[in-house]
Amino acid sequence: MITATNLKKIYNGTTVLNIEHLDIPTGQSFGLVGNNGAGKTTFFSLLLDLIQPTTGNIFNNEITVSQSEAWKTFTSSFIDESFLIGYLTPEEYFYFIGDLRQQNKADVDALLVTFEDFFNGEILKKRKYLRDLSKGNQKKVGIVAALIGNPKVVILDEPFANLDPTTQIRLKKIIRELGTSRDTTFLISSHDLIHITEVCERIVVMDKGILVKDIITSEATLKELETYFSGGQTVEL
Repeated sequence: MITATNLKKIYNGTTVLNIEHLDIPTGQSFGLVGNNGAGKTTFFSLLLDLIQPTTGNIFNNEITVSQSEAWKTFTSSFIDESFLIGYLTPEEYFYFIGDLRQQNKADVDALLVTFEDFFNGEILKKRKYLRDLSKGNQKKVGIVAALIGNPKVVILDEPFANLDPTTQIRLKKIIRELGTSRDTTFLISSHDLIHITEVCERIVVMDKGILVKDIITSEATLKELETYFSGGQTVEL
């Protein structure tokens, strides 16, 4: 589904991302972890055509991301609050996104009903603008908006940050269920090793723009990641 080849991004002579080859198959829940500056956000920005690669390409369902917009019809994302439109209410924003994805109000309303527990009575019918919501509630809106229209690829950057424990648990359930029932490909970055090992079947570790570990998740994965990030293990691919 997602393929990166000879992908490199250089800023002012400094290489911030250098991926020789990466394949993410359809339906996989793919986790990306690394310390600040590892290149996670750069990779997502390239995948969403927010920036141009210095060399190489990313392909989304065999479409070259930087050369065509056809991938946008089946791909969605929530990176941060800048993706929201602050002067809209949550309902207005959901309908706006729905319209972009050929979903009418009835379609959107039917989807929102399924997220009542996730919203926890804090989002809908509150007559608040998005800019006036807490960071956690803004994130709830962004995540659910990214699921409108049954996208085949969903990209989430730090989705568990700013969410309370109950909402984190509910989000993990949502990701697991959608990945299983819809064959949705999830790409998730997170600093929370516990959460990402619980929802991702594969985890890649990045360090200074390079892929240094590629792990199929097992019961030993969390310990392996903790050992790596504590400095107790040498870099290996």
